[in-house]
Amino acid sequence: MELIPDTSVAIDRLRALLDRPDHRIGLAEAALIVASQEYPGLDIPAYIERLDLMGEELKARMPGEGAHAATQIRTLNRYLFDEQGFSGNAVDYYDPRNSYLNEVLDRKTGVPITLSIVYMEVGRRAGLHLEGVAFPGHFLVKCVLSVGNVVLDPFGGGQALGLDDLARLLSQVRGGSPIEQDDIPTLLDSASNREILARLLRNLKGIYLQKEDLPRALAALDRMLLIFPEMAQDLRDRGLLHLKMECFRAARDDLGRYLDLDPEASDRGDIIRRISALEQIIARLN
Repeated sequence: MELIPDTSVAIDRLRALLDRPDHRIGLAEAALIVASQEYPGLDIPAYIERLDLMGEELKARMPGEGAHAATQIRTLNRYLFDEQGFSGNAVDYYDPRNSYLNEVLDRKTGVPITLSIVYMEVGRRAGLHLEGVAFPGHFLVKCVLSVGNVVLDPFGGGQALGLDDLARLLSQVRGGSPIEQDDIPTLLDSASNREILARLLRNLKGIYLQKEDLPRALAALDRMLLIFPEMAQDLRDRGLLHLKMECFRAARDDLGRYLDLDPEASDRGDIIRRISALEQIIARLN
């Protein structure tokens, strides 16, 4: 199995960034630090500078003060998707490069969450109040206005979505189940920077598990647990992954911590049996 690059520098940089309050975590910087684990030596300042330049170019194109928000959003969409050529990668959606911000900026294609990061980072630099929305199955962005919010889909070229559109999107995610529109507003809360990073890493975890690239899946889980150390499900998943990789002590520790955090877990019996078997294996190894 192919080995992943040394992770220590990227982990240390991410840990230092996560020590800040959430509003002071630079989203683009954090996403690029995530990418630097896969791309050692990544020139993070150069990519930040590229976003700065794009923001300046967009700001110069923005209509004057007092312009309607719809006009500003159209200007952003025209700049990113028509002039710059960004687009959603529907053809090779599960290519891991779609989840690394440097690759998205270089290749100008990605998945909903990475295109949303680009959309927010460029739009914010031009003065738009944009926030991420962790909508089920399809990350979105909302433009926050005094009269309400406009929900936008960067993967779909920045299209504005109404309640009917959001209900259809959610129905697709849920296998065609009918959706009550009254449920939609509860799914449109702003996502924190930590939540956005965790979702980005969850994408990578799923992709690498599908590819059976266990070291990279483990790296994604390690970083997810840096962000949210008390996430019981992630601890369970990492414990099971450690077990599959025959890292028995790490597996026992993670699975034990999982039960500490969720003592009423539905799979408690199975996990207890696994921990007991691990204790026997560890005893034999001592």
